[in-house]
Amino acid sequence: MNILVTGGAGFIGSAVIRYLINETNNNVLNVDKLTYAGNLESLDTISNNSRYQFLQADICDKVAMTKAFADFEPDIVMHLAAESHVDRSIDGPMDFIHTNILGTYTLLEVARVYYQGLSDDKKHSFKFHHISTDEVYGDLEGTDDLFTESTPYSPSSPYSASKASSDHLVRAWHRTYGLPVVVTNCSNNYGPYHFPEKLIPLVILNALDGKPLPVYGDGKQIRDWLYVEDHARALYLVATTAKVGETYNIGGHNEKQNIEVVKKICQILDDLKPREDGDKYESLITFVKDRPGHDLRYAIDARKIQQELNWQPQETFESGIQKTVEWYLSNQGWVNHVKSGKYQHWVEKQYQ
Repeated sequence: MNILVTGGAGFIGSAVIRYLINETNNNVLNVDKLTYAGNLESLDTISNNSRYQFLQADICDKVAMTKAFADFEPDIVMHLAAESHVDRSIDGPMDFIHTNILGTYTLLEVARVYYQGLSDDKKHSFKFHHISTDEVYGDLEGTDDLFTESTPYSPSSPYSASKASSDHLVRAWHRTYGLPVVVTNCSNNYGPYHFPEKLIPLVILNALDGKPLPVYGDGKQIRDWLYVEDHARALYLVATTAKVGETYNIGGHNEKQNIEVVKKICQILDDLKPREDGDKYESLITFVKDRPGHDLRYAIDARKIQQELNWQPQETFESGIQKTVEWYLSNQGWVNHVKSGKYQHWVEKQYQ
């Protein structure tokens, strides 16, 4: 198959593409605008594969997207391109409205016209897979409640509101125009190649630099953590086998308080790379003012994808976070390029 992946230079997108190239025989077109978090070095291991292509383009550019569909002739679209950092959405929501809502609308319109022009056989196999987040549901009050595929939407941040809007657009294009879609909503991802503004890589890298480890509020916010490579497997399974019109929640079955996550990282680093001054990394933890509208608890009920598609995560949080810390310790070149901005110069050198 030909699989078009939007946002393939991002954290989850690059994991999906590495999986597609390494574990399947499909052809992949990576469409990415290469904003600050798009890093083609995350695809260095597969970039020379003959089944992989890269197109630098904005999903809001209808002309460019139309040409990409016409040239590549995708059988499946996996739409991951999104602005995804809550703090940035609070400081500057317009980028999130533009990319997450208008970009998704543009893709849907291009996909609709493309789909209508396909032969009956091609129509039967075509699918538009929209990848979203559990943050569209808001937060959970009880300690035993879980997000299901029928949980009402109640987004709290400009980011989650923009993703909720894109989810609604995708479902509307299915119901109104008959576009064959599937939607997935995932919990917090972590793992290799994660841009260091998010909690886990930020804590790892700050700790190694001897900097404060910032924790919002009291650190008791609860998230369900999903190892990114487990997520990539689930996304491919949904894209290729799920019934059109279905929604699947994808979670890691790993509910942890933020402060637990930070302390676990500190413990691993104490074992793998003790501080020269002999202090424990936990001494760097610094509690900071909570962010506006901070959801207290997310937790996903992933029974539907387990029962219907026979997927479940292979990594526990303990095994996944150990692998993640070890990866950052072993890949200081990637880390240093991201921290210094050199990865952007690498892109210019590689593709000009």
